[in-house]
Amino acid sequence: MAKKEKRFVVKEEQSFYFGALMVVVDTATGVNYLVTYGNGVSGITPLLDANGSVVVDSTAQYAAE
Repeated sequence: MAKKEKRFVVKEEQSFYFGALMVVVDTATGVNYLVTYGNGVSGITPLLDANGSVVVDSTAQYAAE
């Protein structure tokens, strides 16, 4: 059975006293998501740049991983 590639990868993570923030990338589309979790609550939203556009990475950098 072939190994399945990971669809999502953690690009960055920062911990806080009661939780954490992560930037997660969808390797198929390159879309970056901001994920929050901790203290019984969590959330996810597309990460936006200064102009309000969704941050999208090149998917080529994830193909080799």
